[in-house]
Amino acid sequence: MNVGIVGYGWVAGAHIDALNSIDGIEVTAVCSSRPQDENELSKKHGSSIKAFQDLGEMLSSDDIEVISICSYPGQHKEHAIAAARAGKHLILEKPLALSIEDCSEIRSVIEEANVRTCVCFECRYSSQFLATKSVIDDGLLGQIHYGEVDYYHGIGPWYGQFRWNTGKEHGGSSLLSAGCHALDALLLCMGGDVEEVSSYAAVSASSTFSDYEYPTTTTTIMKFTDGRVGKATSCIDCLQPYYFHTHLVGSEGSLLDNKFHSEKLSTDKGSWSSLSMKMLDSGDVSDHPYTTQFQAFFDSMAKGEEMPLTSINEAYKSFEVVFAADRSAELGRPVKISEIRGD
Repeated sequence: MNVGIVGYGWVAGAHIDALNSIDGIEVTAVCSSRPQDENELSKKHGSSIKAFQDLGEMLSSDDIEVISICSYPGQHKEHAIAAARAGKHLILEKPLALSIEDCSEIRSVIEEANVRTCVCFECRYSSQFLATKSVIDDGLLGQIHYGEVDYYHGIGPWYGQFRWNTGKEHGGSSLLSAGCHALDALLLCMGGDVEEVSSYAAVSASSTFSDYEYPTTTTTIMKFTDGRVGKATSCIDCLQPYYFHTHLVGSEGSLLDNKFHSEKLSTDKGSWSSLSMKMLDSGDVSDHPYTTQFQAFFDSMAKGEEMPLTSINEAYKSFEVVFAADRSAELGRPVKISEIRGD
């Protein structure tokens, strides 16, 4: 199956290498606003790649069945809708779009076109969260009544600040540019539906982060419809190594990052038991579990099914909460999810 890539930046390279590592999948086209040398692309990524600058021309290629959207977030709506209407299955980088209205329009067009989707909340396919979810599903924590997942990523000093993520036009917010991974992971672990959020924003006094046009730290408190509580922090202005913090508290035990205690196993109350997992310890996209996620996408396509964990319908629920959180921080009051839905 042939795949075309829209946009050719940092994340696109990670997508291409992950896709080309899957049996039967090959990236054969790249569409970029900048001219690309086909020989260099092909040599670098190990497949024969044709370069396009016109999206319509690439979408008219009948031999391309899947399109991976890796363009600037502010372009996602235009590119995703065009690809869906051309009958292409979609891999969509986060954020899905920069407004809930645009997300809704993308989802509607995808439903009309009847194409399959994979949204890049790839942390759900990481060793850390696959193992965490197994502990939850095995009932070792009981009913979780409180959870927190926090994302600490010194994007500026560690990876460079790019025009797209520092500006509000394409970066959007701390949650949209990066921290939505943490909020999404919390929703994966907690399950159920969020009723209301209260979010608070702060900024670093360090000049390192002065280029950002939006608050770079947000903390969001979520009240679930059944009374449970969760918290997600998106901190992209920290001067520290990357850290994806998880703490889940349930009726039968607790989980803290890669450690847990469970009454069901009669584990030692004086010490944690260790879980064998690879922690999410890098914000570099080349370290993200794209291969595992994309393999699941193509496996589900072969079965004619919606992909597990990260279909557009599953991701849309997370973005509803993200946009509610950003609205709460902006307005300085709690926001109900029903407000985002226009109920």
